[in-house]
Amino acid sequence: MDSLQKISSKAIPFPLENVDTDQIIPARFLKAVTREGFGENLFRDWRYNKEGKELSNFILNNNIYSGKILVAGKNFGCGSSREHAAWALHDYGFRVVISSFFADIFKGNALNNGLLPITVTDEELRHIFNAIENNPDHRFSVDVEKQTLEIDADLTITFEIDEYKKECLLKGYDDIDYLLNITTEIEAFEKKQVIF
Repeated sequence: MDSLQKISSKAIPFPLENVDTDQIIPARFLKAVTREGFGENLFRDWRYNKEGKELSNFILNNNIYSGKILVAGKNFGCGSSREHAAWALHDYGFRVVISSFFADIFKGNALNNGLLPITVTDEELRHIFNAIENNPDHRFSVDVEKQTLEIDADLTITFEIDEYKKECLLKGYDDIDYLLNITTEIEAFEKKQVIF
C-alpha cells in the first residue's frame, strides 16, 4: 500500500445516504481477484447508462468537482461485506472518505486497503457539504499523524482511528508488511519462550 500521511485536496460531494456496497461496485464486476481495475466501475449503474455512456447528471461525471476526498451521506458502505468496494474507491483515486456514519465492515475494509474513513458529526458533515457547494475548489487538509481534518480556518475536526491501523496507513503497511517489519522482535520473543 501507499503511505498516507497528509493530504490537501478538493473534495467530491456525494450526499446520498445508505449507499451500499453493491451500489459502490455492482456484484457483476467482482470476477477479478486483484485490486486493479475496479475504479472504472465505481458507482457503475449511476455513472453510466445501459449503453455505457456517462450520465452527465452524476457527480463523478461533473468536471466542476474533483479530488482525492469523497464526502458521503450517512451510513456509507452498508450492505454486504465485499472488500471490492474499498478497492474500487481506492483504484478510482480516493484516499479519504468522510461521512457521519460508516458500516463497520466497510470501515475495516477501507483501512485495510489504504483508504481513510473519517467519521464526523451530522452538523460537521453539513458544514463540509456547504463549504463545497459555496466553493467547489475549496481544499481540505487531512493529517493522519495528528488525526485532524481541517475544513477551513475556523474549523478543525479531530477524528478517531485505531492506533495499529494508523501506523499501517502512515507506513503504507498491510497486515503482512507489518509482521515482516517486526520479524526481529518476533524472533526475539520466540527465543525467550520456555518449551515444556
